[in-house]
Amino acid sequence: MPVFEWTAKDASGRLRSGKIKARSLSDASRKIQSRGLADVNLREMHAKKGGLFKKVSTRDLAIFSRQFAVMIEAGIPIVQALEIMAEQTQNGFFSSVITEVREMVETGKTLAESMEKFPKAFPTLLVQMAKVGETSGALAETLREVATYYEKMDNLKRKIKAAMMYPIIVTVITILISAGLLIFVVPRFAKIYSDMGAQLPGPTLILIKTSHLLVHNILWVTIGTIVLIVLFKKILATKQGRAMWDSFILRAAIFGPLVQKSAIARFSRTLSILLTSGVPILQALEITSKASGNYVIAKAILKARERVGEGKNIGGPLRETGVFPPLVVHLVNVGEQTGRLSEMLDRVATFYEEEVDAAVEGLASVIEPILIVFIGTIVGGMLIALYLPIFKLGTTIK
Repeated sequence: MPVFEWTAKDASGRLRSGKIKARSLSDASRKIQSRGLADVNLREMHAKKGGLFKKVSTRDLAIFSRQFAVMIEAGIPIVQALEIMAEQTQNGFFSSVITEVREMVETGKTLAESMEKFPKAFPTLLVQMAKVGETSGALAETLREVATYYEKMDNLKRKIKAAMMYPIIVTVITILISAGLLIFVVPRFAKIYSDMGAQLPGPTLILIKTSHLLVHNILWVTIGTIVLIVLFKKILATKQGRAMWDSFILRAAIFGPLVQKSAIARFSRTLSILLTSGVPILQALEITSKASGNYVIAKAILKARERVGEGKNIGGPLRETGVFPPLVVHLVNVGEQTGRLSEMLDRVATFYEEEVDAAVEGLASVIEPILIVFIGTIVGGMLIALYLPIFKLGTTIK
């Protein structure tokens, strides 16, 4: 639905402006005039960069929460603050959502109620924290806490992505180099050897046959690769597929511990901020499960929530899941016994965030030799097989 920017005069003659979604220019004009405004001037807004993708990143949420908190502290009314945020946000989808939230707040709804209507843009955690802030009268302070939380989560996510990006890029480059050799280089050598009437060694024959198969079926290989990628994404979109993939990632030899530490840091930080804000433990655990970022961890949290709902302390159920390390369980137990659970969770989060930092720094030294061996085995093996007949020139020429 198009978004229109408008200016109009109210009953006192004061100039007002804003944005509105409508099916057409005339529909937008009717909506604005129904509010008692006159001299309506409308302009259709073009989608901002990123507007095609209906996704709000953790970084978008961090910037939104931080800037919103600053404007509330400066005494700017919520409606006006939302209008400013909609104009400044570079994410087109997020900008249109903020505009709709502003319109709903303008009609009398609370900020939390308005945000709750757009779950794709505003996570449950942010909605709940906004509700707490509005109820307590400390919205700016609550938004500052949320901004800090999302900044830390964004930083954590960036480190994990950076750690995984290096081997992915090396693997893709290795595949491209191998494909280039098979498609462009190997056929030339195959013709030379054929003209020479050479008796080729086994590795060279396998390489030439692989090249022949790839060159003559390049279209089907390309289509098959695309189909596999699409199928993989479809499988990940299902609960069973996501559960299998997340379980595999947690068990992976190199990246498994890193992902687990990141998930535990996210769990601890999320639960800590919710409990600090006074959210009941059962509701806090449910929200935390949605924000965990890992299906296996989320399922374990929900299992623990069921046991807590039966009257158990949280430490025991967490231990029973087998997902959380003894250190986490021990500190949670200490926090419950001393009445400082949120503080202990905050310490757990800080500890595991530091563990992620150390793991990311040490990952390069661990994975670099593995990648060198991988590249050497694939590319080097192909080159050796390609030149093997030349090395044995004396015995290969008839």
